[in-house]
Amino acid sequence: MVANAGISQGIPFQDVTVETWQRMIDINLTGVFHTVQAALPDMVDARWGRIITISSQAAQSGAGDRAHYSAAKAGVIGLTRSLAREFAGQGITVNTIPPSVVATPMAEAGIAAGTFPPLEVISQHIPIPRPGTPGDIAAACEYLASDGASYVTGQVLAVNGGMFIG
Repeated sequence: MVANAGISQGIPFQDVTVETWQRMIDINLTGVFHTVQAALPDMVDARWGRIITISSQAAQSGAGDRAHYSAAKAGVIGLTRSLAREFAGQGITVNTIPPSVVATPMAEAGIAAGTFPPLEVISQHIPIPRPGTPGDIAAACEYLASDGASYVTGQVLAVNGGMFIG
């Protein structure tokens, strides 16, 4: 099961309303909670499962004008690690992938709206100087869902071109 829903919105912290904060938490963190809760009963019954959450590099490094986003995605990392500890004995692994810049429709919309810099500009600051692709993230998911990752749980698999090394 891959929990991959999310939104991002650049807003200076002092301009974040309670409603905006709550929407970010609801979609980016509570959405993962609901998705995992829906998948867990079958995994527990089978005594096997793979749960992969998608967090964000911003959860690890912070992001200007995105404190609400960074906080929600940091919550995903904490939830992932807690679930890994709770369900490891039942044959269920739980890991997270925190991508950095990925060429997606959401990134393109932010660029078009002027709330996100062009990918070529950001790419200059990434050791592997290009944006990630959905395929890069899918390949990491494929690994974490495989039998080859059966001894990997509670981990943050950074697929970010080296943008955050920690």
